[in-house]
Amino acid sequence: MIDQLRRYWRIDNSQPELLAAQYKAFSRKMPMMYLILVVNTWALAYTHLDWAPRWLSIVYPAVMTVFCAARFAFWWRGRKIDPSPEEAATALTRTNVLTAPIAVSFSVWAVMLFPYGDAYAHAHVAFYMGVTVICCIFCLMYLRSAALTAALIVNGIFTVFFVSTDIPVFVAAALNVVLVTAVMLVVVNSHYIEFRRLIDAQVKTAILSDENSRLANLDSLTQIPNRRKFFTLLDEVCQRAQAGNDRFAVAILDLDGFKAVNDLYGHAYGDSLLEEVGRRLLDTCRAEYFHLARLGGDEFALIMDRDLSDEALQEIGKQICDVLRRPFVIFKATVQIAASVGVATFPDMACDARSLYEHADYALYHGKRERRGTVTLFSEQDKAQIQRNANIEQALRQANFGHELSVYFQPIVDLRDRRTIAFEALARWNSPLVGQVSPMEFIPAAERMGMINQLSVTLLRKALQAAYRWPEHIRLSFNLSANDINTSEGLAEIMRVIRDSGFAPQRLDLEITETAVLHDLDKTSRMITQLRQLGCGVTLDDFGTGYASLSHLLALPLTRIKIDKSFVADIGHDTVSYKIVKSLLTLSHDMQVACVVEGLETEGHLAILSELGATLGQGYLFARPMPTEEVLDWLAST
Repeated sequence: MIDQLRRYWRIDNSQPELLAAQYKAFSRKMPMMYLILVVNTWALAYTHLDWAPRWLSIVYPAVMTVFCAARFAFWWRGRKIDPSPEEAATALTRTNVLTAPIAVSFSVWAVMLFPYGDAYAHAHVAFYMGVTVICCIFCLMYLRSAALTAALIVNGIFTVFFVSTDIPVFVAAALNVVLVTAVMLVVVNSHYIEFRRLIDAQVKTAILSDENSRLANLDSLTQIPNRRKFFTLLDEVCQRAQAGNDRFAVAILDLDGFKAVNDLYGHAYGDSLLEEVGRRLLDTCRAEYFHLARLGGDEFALIMDRDLSDEALQEIGKQICDVLRRPFVIFKATVQIAASVGVATFPDMACDARSLYEHADYALYHGKRERRGTVTLFSEQDKAQIQRNANIEQALRQANFGHELSVYFQPIVDLRDRRTIAFEALARWNSPLVGQVSPMEFIPAAERMGMINQLSVTLLRKALQAAYRWPEHIRLSFNLSANDINTSEGLAEIMRVIRDSGFAPQRLDLEITETAVLHDLDKTSRMITQLRQLGCGVTLDDFGTGYASLSHLLALPLTRIKIDKSFVADIGHDTVSYKIVKSLLTLSHDMQVACVVEGLETEGHLAILSELGATLGQGYLFARPMPTEEVLDWLAST
């Protein structure tokens, strides 16, 4: 029983939220309680001034008033304080300790005044004790132990004293106060229990809300912040950097080769690989100013919230690339990938969060095109290129494709006798708004804008019209975009143009890139089959630069492949390029698929490729792209 009473009176430090709630409730109620005590005390002292001695009617209440004023000031200041659990526990414990002496002091003082004065003054004493304790109980209800202490002491003294007077009115009043106090204590206890339940419910709700917030901002696979958290944090860092005129950087990294691993081993391997990538990145990016996130798929991002030099940013990006280039062991299978990183800085390369992200993303994909597996910093030249891209897109929206687009042709020759067997059609655009624009610029822009099919149809029609006048043994090679063959509408329009041209489909080779193949292999296979049924040949362009493999060759009804010029440029000195070209030529021979080698620019290239068994090629060694009107003259002279 004693242990239960101790627990009842002890402040529970195990519930910090409850302590804080009690403190805040107290800080609103306690000033009121001390004010009531002072006012009621001086009212009682005033009615006894003429009868009681000065030390009892003035000095004693003055001392108690000073004490109450100090406690009033403490709790009045506490209204604006958000206390720690320790501070709240200390304040509540002090209240528990002070309740008993305060109750005794005021009760004894009132009883000491009772012998002085007339019957009205005696009644005032009883009224003072009965009413004041009720007010105190209400003010102390958020600390149940203090409320009970005050009730027991004041009402105990009140009851014993007034019952002992043998005056029926006071005896009845004492018994009445006991009954009312008992009921009030039951109400206080019930209110306190509900108060605790409410705080417990709020705590549970807050915990659940925090957990939901954590999960909403966490990537479930890698257990690092997700895209939502990244952009929220990026906005916050940008706002702080703008206010302080600070510099920071954002890096976006994309895994090179992840899709091939996913396709080869399955999604379970892919997920495990992403988990391990997340762990390696966390180990590498340990500094407190690093904020890592997974944006989705195989794309990650890093906020570097510090003013770092371009050299330091390059070094950090290089460390990330090196770490991810090391082999991964997934389910006993060893796989190897790489990472490309794009970095942009604030505020020199972007003035807001959106631009900063887009510029880092631009740097990433620019790097993937130029030097995959390395770090690329967004530069002033990139800024200028983005502006040029915007101008090109605006010009495309206003372009008259029929008048502004033209087709140039580059010969494809038989390397054994340098005889021209075909021409590849190459797009040219002369815009009245932006001038001559390279296909490397306007083709990607048209693809981004969803206008590529319009360009392809116009260019194909012009190419077929020109080729219609060529000798029948000369073939035409034409490049198609991924959008041209991955939509039924686009393919239908291409096939309609071929049928309406009068040019024999059997003389037409349609080139598609590995990007188009990998977009949707099954769908691409069906589309290519339709082109083959029409009579067209189908070439896999730039083979070896992406992730197309032997399985893709087997799955698609291809008629030939083209080896990208990047493998030929340094074939005389780069043994890796030499081996790759040799392997691809052997593969095409074994698959009985024709092979065209791009980028022949020197007699040395021709000698090496002829030695490796190449039979078809194109490049500046033979001819540069020529306009339509020069093709027949070229054929006549060769």
